[in-house]
Amino acid sequence: MLYKIEIENFFSIRNLQVLDLTVDAKVPDPDGRYTPLFEGADTRVPKVVAFFGANASGKTTVLRALEFVVTMIRDSVVRTAPGFTGIERFNDAESANRPIRFAIELGGTMNLTPEVHQRAMDGEKVEQGTYRYELEIEVKGGLAVRIASEALRQKPNGQGKWQRVFERDAEGKVKDSKSFNISGFQHLVKTLAGNHTVLSSFAKFQHPTAQLFVDAARQAFFQIEPVHSFVDREVIDYLKSRPNVVSLLNDELSRIDVGVEGLRFHQTESGPLLLFKHSGLEVEMPWMMESHGTRAFIKMFPFIATALDTGGLAAIDEMDTAIHPNMLPELVRWFYSGSGRNRLNAQLWLTCHSASLLDYLNKEEIVICEKDRQGRSQLYSLMDVKVRRDENHYRKYLSGAYGGVPHLG
Repeated sequence: MLYKIEIENFFSIRNLQVLDLTVDAKVPDPDGRYTPLFEGADTRVPKVVAFFGANASGKTTVLRALEFVVTMIRDSVVRTAPGFTGIERFNDAESANRPIRFAIELGGTMNLTPEVHQRAMDGEKVEQGTYRYELEIEVKGGLAVRIASEALRQKPNGQGKWQRVFERDAEGKVKDSKSFNISGFQHLVKTLAGNHTVLSSFAKFQHPTAQLFVDAARQAFFQIEPVHSFVDREVIDYLKSRPNVVSLLNDELSRIDVGVEGLRFHQTESGPLLLFKHSGLEVEMPWMMESHGTRAFIKMFPFIATALDTGGLAAIDEMDTAIHPNMLPELVRWFYSGSGRNRLNAQLWLTCHSASLLDYLNKEEIVICEKDRQGRSQLYSLMDVKVRRDENHYRKYLSGAYGGVPHLG
């Protein structure tokens, strides 16, 4: 489970922002909203993290930062041109030559190797703990030019000092460890590109431990562009190739009261046609005649369903767009233990403007984003401010007591 993210000099985030989501063992949890950082840990982390704030306050920037880190771990090796995509430094003169920095921390199996991973899959008890992945990008003249440093460290049982898994310095030299042995892979170090991560590069050439970490990164799913920007044909083609997702979707559409009893595909000369059966209507309705809200839900559903199915992370930007306020809490509840859906402790990170959702959230699940008059974003959990557990979060937020609301006039 992801429990911490650090971001510096990235889009509207100028100064180092640290979001620590750890929840003390004493906090009550009757609904199963929290899960241990790792198996056996007392400290927990929310399964749902909701970001609130005014427009352009930095909510999406946090999700973009997480997506950038995951993409660098997973796919950076496929880049054939120098430089980076999906990254910008803060827009002031000083930041034009300051590095862009990220770090994430999460729980997992320690000293990870294929052998240890297999033992864990077989149900054998293996050592658990926390990981910290750091990535620093050098910036010159306002442009991101190369990876200045990269490191993966572990802390067995979440205690003591961070131990090296691997470290990469500004010269591109890589120090390994027992669980990340680079013997036999030295040629990769010599040819490591300035915009390729160690994990992505080594995984491509079958380094066994790197492959495991990259596989874990593939369990994070991002829907950051507005739902209406997703090409309809891509959504239809995806659903056509995933009958199990369509089956789940049919169950949910009939249950959440959008007037749709189910959907099916009809093959035509121009390709598959998605048809919707509505209660009370004689003729099935095609995709383009379906409501914007129903289509938005369908475009969002694969991200959520796949995260729940794999125990991964779904990051959804503006999740409340075109979704009824009564439906939004239902989607959030899917990630709680009481729903029976989240057997593998998947996580949901979402940005939202619908303040009514605050009535359903605990303070540990709420993050506020604000931007000052210099255009600098900051973020903080409600755990970091004095908030009573029985407070009306909806009323307090709209009154401006928590920050993160627009100032009019």
